[in-house]
Amino acid sequence: MTMQHGEPELLPATYILPLRWTDDDGLDELVTYLEGLTSLVQVIVVDGSPEPLFSAHAARFPADVRHVAPTPRKGLNGKVTGVMTGIHLAQTELLVLADDDVRYGEPELRRLLDLLGQADVVRPQNYFPSLPWHARWDTARTLLNRAFTADYAGTMGVRRSALLATDGYDGDVLFENLELIRTVQAAGGHDLQARDLFVGRIPPTAHHFLGQRVRQSYDKFAQPGRLALELCLLPLLMAAGSHWRRGHPKLILGILAGSCALAEVGRSRDGARRVYPWTSSFWAPVWVLERSVCVWFAVVRRLTGGVPYAGHKLRVAAHSQAYLRSIHAGRICR
Repeated sequence: MTMQHGEPELLPATYILPLRWTDDDGLDELVTYLEGLTSLVQVIVVDGSPEPLFSAHAARFPADVRHVAPTPRKGLNGKVTGVMTGIHLAQTELLVLADDDVRYGEPELRRLLDLLGQADVVRPQNYFPSLPWHARWDTARTLLNRAFTADYAGTMGVRRSALLATDGYDGDVLFENLELIRTVQAAGGHDLQARDLFVGRIPPTAHHFLGQRVRQSYDKFAQPGRLALELCLLPLLMAAGSHWRRGHPKLILGILAGSCALAEVGRSRDGARRVYPWTSSFWAPVWVLERSVCVWFAVVRRLTGGVPYAGHKLRVAAHSQAYLRSIHAGRICR
C-alpha cells in the first residue's frame, strides 16, 4: 500500500506481537520500538494482558498499531492463541512473528522478508546487544546449539497461507516455536535456517532467567536424541569429579574445555563473531553444569504431569514429526 502525504510505501508484511504482561516496566521502550516498526510494516499486537494494563497499552501504543485482545482458541499456551489471532487478522502473505523482547532493525526485517520468497518458515538467530551475566550464560547455550544446527530464536518469518492450510498449530504444547515449524514441515512446507541473520533481543531479568532453567530443559522431550545426551551429562560429570578427587583432573578438564571449543565452533559459523563476543564461549561450561542438573528436574516434572503454565500443566513439549505428518501431510503444495 502507498502511504498518504508522500510517506514511503510499507513493506508487504505484517508484524505480529503476542503480548501478556503483568507489569509495564518496559512499556516506554516498547512504544518507541513500535513507533519505528509502523513506518516499515503493518503491526498487530495481540494483547492478553489483564486490565488495567490492556487499556493502558491501548492508550500508549502508536495509532497505526492494531491493538486487539486474543480470540479464544483451544489450547493452554497463550502465545499460540495470540499468534493465531494475529494471523487470522493479517491481510498480507508474509508475516513476522516475534516475542515482545525481540528488536528488529530495518536491514534484518528486509532480509527476513526476502528469504520468505524461498521458504514457508524462516528462522533467524537471536543475540543480546547488552550482556549482563545471565545473558552471557544464555549466549553460551545459543553457541552450543549453533555448533550442531541452529538456535531457536524468539522470532521467525512465516507465510500466512502455510499456517492457514494446517488450521494453525497445537496450543497445548510448551515448545510452541518447534511445534509451528514441525507443523509446516509435516504439511509439505519448507523451513529455512537463516544462520547468518542476527536479530537483537533484550535480555530478561536475572529472576526471569533463573526461573526458566527447568522449563527450557523440558523442551528437550521434543528432541529425544538431545534429551538422552543431556541426561548423560550429570553421570559423566560425577565420574569426572571422582577422577579429580583421586588426582586425575584430565577428564573433567577435557569436558569443560570441549564445551568451550564447541561453543567457539558455533561462534565461528556464518559470520556470528560480529554479534557474539569471544568471551561468550567461556560460559559454555557453566551452561553444561546447569543443564546436567536441570534436565533431571525436567524428568521429575514429566513424571508429575508436566510443566506448570497459567494455572495448568503442559505435558507435551512438542509433537513428533511423524505424528504431525499423519494429520497434515500434503496440505501445502509449493
